[in-house]
Amino acid sequence: MTNIPSVRPKKLLKFLKKRGFFIHHQKGSHIVLKSIHKPNLRVTLPMHNKDLKRKTLLSILKQANISVKELIKKRVK
Repeated sequence: MTNIPSVRPKKLLKFLKKRGFFIHHQKGSHIVLKSIHKPNLRVTLPMHNKDLKRKTLLSILKQANISVKELIKKRVK
């Protein structure tokens, strides 16, 4: 398994927007994103002012169908 980087939610949001996601709605501190290319693809991103936990990051990447290698390749930090 590759080493998972620590990522702030704002940086991940920017990365997901570049990957074809847009903000659908927000409820409290959680933003729901939808894919432009696949309408049924939905991702929930907690917007807190600290790094995302490793399991939370893995869950978000799984929802978005993005591998950890792609995240590392784009150097999101």
